[in-house]
Amino acid sequence: MNKQFHQPSFFSAVILFVLALGSMAALAQTKQEHVHNMGQNVMPFDLTKTTHVFRMTESGGVQQVIVKDAKDADQVSLIQQHLQHEALAFQSGKYTDPAALHGADMPGLKDLETQYRKITVSYSALPLGAEITFRTRDLHLITAIHRWFGAQLSEHGADARSE
Repeated sequence: MNKQFHQPSFFSAVILFVLALGSMAALAQTKQEHVHNMGQNVMPFDLTKTTHVFRMTESGGVQQVIVKDAKDADQVSLIQQHLQHEALAFQSGKYTDPAALHGADMPGLKDLETQYRKITVSYSALPLGAEITFRTRDLHLITAIHRWFGAQLSEHGADARSE
């Protein structure tokens, strides 16, 4: 029997390796696109007309969503409704929407869900959108908030910035 037909050739192995690497690179490149495209299933406002702003603080952080066009009252209203809803959910340890968009294994998310009683979450309307403030005295949770913000910054890409 000819062994040439039963064993993969070196050339075949190289092709499979290159294809696997290419697939992994394609997945990595499309995470931001995935979040951008799936955002409409979680957020009622238009990601192309808004910007997520993440500011890490000594006691936690502030997450804002603001419009790019100050005259876009419809988007401001949608942002305010959504962030008010999210703040209420976060106060109860329910991070369902971020988990649905970014994945349940986001850095810091499990800590925020399980130790929510140690975090003060507050909502504020802004002229161009709204913000949610996260405050805690627990150093571990401050780190969890910062890690969670960092993951969102990375995955929102051009739709987000830090301050």
